[in-house]
Amino acid sequence: MNHLLDVNAIIALGYGRNVFHKRTFALVQGKCLLTCSISELGFVRVLSSFPEADVPVPICRKLLFTMKSEWEITQISDFRSAADLPAWVTRPEQTTDGHLVELAGSVRARLATLDAGSPGAFVIPQRG
Repeated sequence: MNHLLDVNAIIALGYGRNVFHKRTFALVQGKCLLTCSISELGFVRVLSSFPEADVPVPICRKLLFTMKSEWEITQISDFRSAADLPAWVTRPEQTTDGHLVELAGSVRARLATLDAGSPGAFVIPQRG
């Protein structure tokens, strides 16, 4: 099964001091991982805004490139629109997750996330 990483999953994977890093790192072993423009841009925007991380935008971009090549993460094209949002999206904070769940499904993948609450998404499990 292919997994489209959402923003929080990419951050947890790429930022070793993230509390969910080990949990997310366990997912990459032997899996086919995907990103899209929304998840990649979100990674750069969010990680570069963490004062404690002190990672400027150019370094975030390099980190993302390194992660994608080391773990063979593939970027997929994002061809969906707001018209494709699922019916369960009723609040503004659900729009990105709804979009990513539908995008993942359109390429026979599942959205991989650390957040419960998005129908059809794969919540990255805790490991022992």
